[in-house]
Amino acid sequence: MVTNLDRKTTIPITEIEQSAFCQTDDDLSSRTLQDEFEVGVRWQKLPISYMRMSPEQTEANIRVAREKLADRALILGHHYQRDEVIQFADIRGDSFKLSQFAAEQNDVEFIIFCGVHFMAETADILSTPSQRVILPNLTAGCSMADMAQTDDVLDCWDDLTDALGEGCVIPVTYMNSTAEIKSLCGKNGGIVCTSSNASATFDWSYSKGEKVLFLPDQHLGRNTAAKMGMRLDEMILWNPFKPLGGNTLEDIKNAKLILWEGHCSVHTRFTVNQINEARVKYPDVNVVVHPECTLEVVTAADSVGSTEHIKNVIEQAAPGTTWAVGTEISLVNRIASENPDKTVFCLDSVVCPCSTMYRIHPAYVSWVLDGLVEGVVVNQIKVDDDIRRYSKLALERMLSVV
Repeated sequence: MVTNLDRKTTIPITEIEQSAFCQTDDDLSSRTLQDEFEVGVRWQKLPISYMRMSPEQTEANIRVAREKLADRALILGHHYQRDEVIQFADIRGDSFKLSQFAAEQNDVEFIIFCGVHFMAETADILSTPSQRVILPNLTAGCSMADMAQTDDVLDCWDDLTDALGEGCVIPVTYMNSTAEIKSLCGKNGGIVCTSSNASATFDWSYSKGEKVLFLPDQHLGRNTAAKMGMRLDEMILWNPFKPLGGNTLEDIKNAKLILWEGHCSVHTRFTVNQINEARVKYPDVNVVVHPECTLEVVTAADSVGSTEHIKNVIEQAAPGTTWAVGTEISLVNRIASENPDKTVFCLDSVVCPCSTMYRIHPAYVSWVLDGLVEGVVVNQIKVDDDIRRYSKLALERMLSVV
């Protein structure tokens, strides 16, 4: 089925909201949730007692509830979480590390995922049926995941199948995608990847088919393929709002890699000019960036890798070294505070935390834990059984190739 008409471009609301927490100073300390509600984004409403609770009282309440729940509840914290939340995490990491860990926790009753919606979905897919996965704030989504809507991806898949036949294209989706997109990949012989294992999943995919459809982050896909030696003229970009993604049939037949037109709102803020300015100010600076950055930024950097890579390479560096970092500010600030023997700073002088990660305010964690103490489960994330089946297949393929 070929889409015949251009469609109106739709920008996800999570993308529109992305700059809501940007500021010029680096003080990201939590305020009361009532105060933070003044920022013009969507929030999940809470009882007024949690809204007005001071940061100090919220922290104390969380500690009491955690002690009461003991080992019944596990808190997973993504690196991009604010410090007031990450301090309570039983384990912190990137999406890949947390996915692996979640898959191994068979005995815990509740998994509280301090991250965004697709991460909680993944934890539910990999957990046992008796476990319950909770996302503290249901408005904590992901603009990148929202850029690959299921109907749009299905249209793309139909177009590619009509043009190329069955089995020619292997669908690969980044972890930052909905369970429905992961399921589509699993059902059609595809796989999930993370920024830690993208190269390995590309190798796996090209051993199964001639071409790869990479969803939803064009930059991770492009950077991974370029690193493996693929030429830029062997890649095409798929715009879901144009017929055949804005390509000709000849373009599609000649391409080795079809990149979905999605991106990370945080990592596309980093520029080559920022890198050049850092090198002028600190001639001996080491520049490390995330592979969700543009190809130009990745090429100009000294090191590229996942959040785990960024964290580890700086921790293992010699004292006195200087690091300019191209990733989310909450993680950069945490790395800087944990490595006082080094100079660590963010490439972007404007402080812009991930606006969806930042919506996991401590008050939501307190609310969720208090509910569990009282025997009430709120904000449980439950993936449909059919979607779960094929998503898990794609995720298991990912875990098997690492």
